[in-house]
Amino acid sequence: MKKTLEDIRQYINEGVYDPGIFKAFFLAGGPGSGKTFVTSTAFGGTGLKLVNSDNAFERGLKKANLSIKMPDEEEYFRNIIRQRAKTTAGNQLDQYVQGRLGLIIDATGRDKDLVQRQVAMLRNIGYDCYMIFVNTSLDVALERNKNRPRSIPDYIVTKSWQGVQSNIGQFQRVFSPNKMLIIDNNSSEKELVTQTLKSADRFIRGKLRTKPENGIAMSWIKKELELKKRWDLKIL
Repeated sequence: MKKTLEDIRQYINEGVYDPGIFKAFFLAGGPGSGKTFVTSTAFGGTGLKLVNSDNAFERGLKKANLSIKMPDEEEYFRNIIRQRAKTTAGNQLDQYVQGRLGLIIDATGRDKDLVQRQVAMLRNIGYDCYMIFVNTSLDVALERNKNRPRSIPDYIVTKSWQGVQSNIGQFQRVFSPNKMLIIDNNSSEKELVTQTLKSADRFIRGKLRTKPENGIAMSWIKKELELKKRWDLKIL
């Protein structure tokens, strides 16, 4: 019985005392945008939980002995694995949301309908939602893709870039101006890269320092703290 009580207390603590509680950061940017570098550096040490279907997708490709360079002849099997990866990421998101933990939802932003559904779901349970859009020109994206260890065909990069770019306006309507940061990541010069990272860092840390704005979040935190007190008394 004591173990069960300890487990419940640990679950409550992880949620209520999570520094990113009720905060969700959506990432957007196509292949070659430098999104992974910018965000992995800027989010370091925040303790936010990462939700990324790409990791599960790449593991699935390797397990099925398919190429990560995504040749045309493997498209049918690759799409099956991609769908499974999205399901895995969705289950992961559901698990983190149970404790209202701080989130990084890492995707290209090509599927605007999915982003809108996720934002609506999270806001309905109390989350403040933000977006960091890492932007580059198509030429830069294509050039960087060529230099990546897992480069993909140019037409896939182009199609993804066009899809992501067409969604910027929609994202600006979903996220208010103070909750969306568009980063110009075209430059490879060290000084400009440093400025880009600092901009992302200021945005993220600033949002994490503020209390949740959503009234649903404040009510949930109050109830969880009361529950924690009751469990602490039982364990004592």
